[in-house]
Amino acid sequence: MKDTTKRSILRWIHIVFGLSIAIYIYGPPLETVQYPPYFRFGYVPVVVLSGLWMWKGQVIRRLFARGEDDRDA
Repeated sequence: MKDTTKRSILRWIHIVFGLSIAIYIYGPPLETVQYPPYFRFGYVPVVVLSGLWMWKGQVIRRLFARGEDDRDA
């Protein structure tokens, strides 16, 4: 898979889950009462991790690549 495709998929995951959080925050309180666990343990971590990966993913990949090189020697 190309890097541009991966970036696009990650970006859309981040957008969709972020919009879900915005809908939860600005939605009618009586309709969103049953959803806090989904957002607390599902949507928010996905948005945070996808955002961090888009921001600093190249650094993480580089660290793992160095670790593999060290093990081969």
